[in-house]
Amino acid sequence: MKEMTAEERKAFLAHGTRTGKLATVRADGSPHASPVWFVVDGDELVFMTWHESVKARSILRDGRTTLVVDEEAFPYSFVMVEGTATVSHDAESRRHWARRIAERYVPPPLVEEYAERNAADGELVVRVVPRRVVARAAMAT
Repeated sequence: MKEMTAEERKAFLAHGTRTGKLATVRADGSPHASPVWFVVDGDELVFMTWHESVKARSILRDGRTTLVVDEEAFPYSFVMVEGTATVSHDAESRRHWARRIAERYVPPPLVEEYAERNAADGELVVRVVPRRVVARAAMAT
C-alpha cells in the first residue's frame, strides 16, 4: 500500500465513471450516505442534487461532508475527501455542471438530454472543498 501523490489522487478521482459515496449528517445527528456522480474541478469535487433530497437538506444545514471513491478491483485503491460543501442555485452554473457531469457518465447521444434535465430549477450544484484527504493505492499489495 502506498500514499497517492496529489497528481495521482486527481487522476484517480477523474478516471472513468467511478461513483462517489457521499456521507452527510442528518438533522438528528445520524449519518446518511448516498452515491453521487461527480467531476473534479481543480482540488474540488462538484456534483448535483435535488434541493429536497436528504443530502441537499443535510448540506444546506451542515456543510460537513465526506466523499469516498474506490476502485473495486484488485489491488484496491481509494480516495477519501473530507471537506465542506457549498451550494449554488445559479441557472448558468447548473447548465455548465450538468453538462460536465453528463459528459463523464452518460453515452454521448444522451448528454444533451441528461444535461437539460439536470439543469432544471430545484437542482443544486454542490462543490466540496477538501479539508483532509486520505488516498491509498494498491491496498492489497
